[in-house]
Amino acid sequence: MPQMSRQDPLIEHHTVDYVPLAERHGKARDLFTLWFSTNIAPLPIVTGAMVAQVFHLNLLWGLLAIALGHLLGGVVIALASAQGPRMGIPQMVQSRGQFGRYGALLIVFFAALIYIGFFISNIVLAGKSIVGIVPSVPVPASILIGALSATAIGVIGYRFIHTLNRIGTWVMGSALLAGFAYIFAHDLPADFLTRGGFNAAGWLATVSLGIIWQISFSPYTSDYSRYLPADIGITRPFIATYLGATLGTILSFAFGLVAALATPEGTEAMVAVKQATGALGPILMVLFLLNIISHNALNLYGAVLSIITSIQTFASHWTPGIKVRVVLSGIILAGCCVVALGASADFIAQFIGLILALLLVLVPWASINLIDFYVIKRGVYDIASIFQADGGVYGRFNLHAIVAYFIGILVQLPFANTSLYVGPWANLVDGADLSWLVGLAVTCPLYYCLATRKHTQKVRAVKLGYSD
Repeated sequence: MPQMSRQDPLIEHHTVDYVPLAERHGKARDLFTLWFSTNIAPLPIVTGAMVAQVFHLNLLWGLLAIALGHLLGGVVIALASAQGPRMGIPQMVQSRGQFGRYGALLIVFFAALIYIGFFISNIVLAGKSIVGIVPSVPVPASILIGALSATAIGVIGYRFIHTLNRIGTWVMGSALLAGFAYIFAHDLPADFLTRGGFNAAGWLATVSLGIIWQISFSPYTSDYSRYLPADIGITRPFIATYLGATLGTILSFAFGLVAALATPEGTEAMVAVKQATGALGPILMVLFLLNIISHNALNLYGAVLSIITSIQTFASHWTPGIKVRVVLSGIILAGCCVVALGASADFIAQFIGLILALLLVLVPWASINLIDFYVIKRGVYDIASIFQADGGVYGRFNLHAIVAYFIGILVQLPFANTSLYVGPWANLVDGADLSWLVGLAVTCPLYYCLATRKHTQKVRAVKLGYSD
């Protein structure tokens, strides 16, 4: 195994280029800790509280819907993550092998927008959390502290992000379990088990929310597995990612649900957490703040890689290094802070609504990505072609993927139920956004049929991996 001082530096020097086999390091279990720790945070806890407060499910039906949704959606994020060791490149760069060199810019643009949106929302949330813990700190200063901390982690990069989440798994996991123990060790409301009940609309909405939650991570999962040894295979990264992502989110959603049921009906989610956990409440708030900052580094890291991918599309011989990552991180930081400092009181709710609406574009991309990798090409890509100016064997545009992608978006619109747009058939199941199901059901077979019509012998004969 290469020594860290020579081959595995703390500060990452790769950006969107291929990670050579000699520089591969780490173990599959690193993916478990990354996705487990990342998902123990205020946002999934607040969302879990919605299961009781908005969808009116009781404890049993709420837990069943939470578990089922994340267990189903976790398959997508795990399959995307398992591609990293085989490919050795970021997820958005890999999309060139499906959409063509320039065609991939479609999803890269949307991915960058989503990352930046979540980065802004999280630095606002971090700022508010700091003020809640230390009221004497001004809001602008709190926002800047949260933004600068996340940026520092993002700039250092891959290894540091994994290290923080290894620590976070033990700290956040233990804190959440302690929170559960505290709640159940004290008197619970008389209606703790009976508040709410079963309703099909709320149950399906909760299941859909879990599936969409997992799919939303898929555009950057292989960014955090691409340094693993190429011979690690598919199964181990899949299992580690699947267990980390599903267990972390199920625990967080369940914690939000339990806290909501353990406090008077109508209590705001994070206030419910504080009330339900008593003396542990302030400690949990501090840990949640640290987790927001750590998780937000992933958003910045993904945004930087997406922007570099966009620029590098038009400059095939350019191989950006750490200086470019630092400069771009600084530019994104400055722009996001300007927006965050001028944000209105309901900014987070509005922005999250926008970002969730944009998830409509992720479902057809995920469909194409998984069908192409696992069914059509079976993990065999020509990495050299992905970096060639003309796209090599993948060309500048792959019309089959582009057509399937846009049709996949269009068929979702009538069923969409977002804050920006509500389709005419959105209320087939009241409160449940089932557009993702239509997107998957149409895009997967459509892309398979289009792509296999001209699946040439040349592509099937491409060598496995990258020839260095």
